[in-house]
Amino acid sequence: MIEIKQGTIIKELFTREGIKGFLVQTEAGEEKCIVYPDLTGDIKPGDEVLLNTTAVSLNLGTGGYHYVISSLNSTGKEMLPGGHIMKMRYTPLQIKTLSVEEEDSPYHREMLEADSLDNIPVLVATLHSMLAPLCLHLKQQGFRLAYVMTDGAALPIAFSQTVAYLKQHGIIAGTVTTGHAFGGDLEAVNIYSGLLAARKVLQADIIIVSMGPGIVGTGTRWGFTGIEQGQILNAVHSLGGIPVAVPRISFADSRARHRGISHHSLTVLERVCMVQAVVPLPDLSGDKMEYILNQLQAHNLIDKHKICLQDNPEILNILRNSGLKHSTMGRGIEQEQEFFLALGAAAQAAEKLARGQKLSRIYTV
Repeated sequence: MIEIKQGTIIKELFTREGIKGFLVQTEAGEEKCIVYPDLTGDIKPGDEVLLNTTAVSLNLGTGGYHYVISSLNSTGKEMLPGGHIMKMRYTPLQIKTLSVEEEDSPYHREMLEADSLDNIPVLVATLHSMLAPLCLHLKQQGFRLAYVMTDGAALPIAFSQTVAYLKQHGIIAGTVTTGHAFGGDLEAVNIYSGLLAARKVLQADIIIVSMGPGIVGTGTRWGFTGIEQGQILNAVHSLGGIPVAVPRISFADSRARHRGISHHSLTVLERVCMVQAVVPLPDLSGDKMEYILNQLQAHNLIDKHKICLQDNPEILNILRNSGLKHSTMGRGIEQEQEFFLALGAAAQAAEKLARGQKLSRIYTV
């Protein structure tokens, strides 16, 4: 279940709030590792450490980093005051958080009264690579944005370079980590209270929800963590928000199940999402548009959801000029234009909804 090895910290490679990277000497040679100081205490060059080496040994997509479990030189770590909600419960690394809902929270009164999202749009995405493009477009339009990170992939929000960039540049007003995800500006017990905290505490005009880096997939219809998208869309509807499903679209992925609208999105919209969601589509060239519309018709989605076309090619220039490197599944903007055009369409739809403008619905192919 877990592979643990010992190593010696050599030198620091990078540092951001809540996370550090080091070069570590192991029996295999010099390798890279990540430290979350809030979990391990301070780590410095020369320290002997225990490493979780499982993912690297399995060649999984962790960026080639081991994770420090603890320092063998440590004399202990004191717990900070406040809060009692445990995350990563009943594991050796369970942590105590101050949840936005609990009585010790400065926002307890707001959360006691919170019961509605006030009809604001909530963009529900499946891949972490969707976050920055959505935010960059909407911030240019002057909206106050909040990001809600689920526990479908990476649990520490500090792992995301994207979130660090968006916060540093004032593109998002704040973050909420829900379930067992941790490290956001606000912690929440579940997606419902997390959404309400984004609206009532962070005062978001538009909320973007997605998991952190590292979606899990198995190639089967039901075995992927992005299936949470449907459950979140249901939650948004229950709380009086406007559920906007961000579709995963690609014509560059070599896997047939991800061609056009990914089978992930189709499964969610057909079988998991029980409410009518807004599903924005980019206005693509003839054959590609026809392929997507045929998919929607085959899965009986045109009548079930509010499918609308949004033409926003400017999103590509926004991304090219943003200073961020944008990619999905290792492919950049030029290789995956349809993927990023779909994000532009979703952002534009949310913009219109936030302004009270109507969207044109597709009724027939």
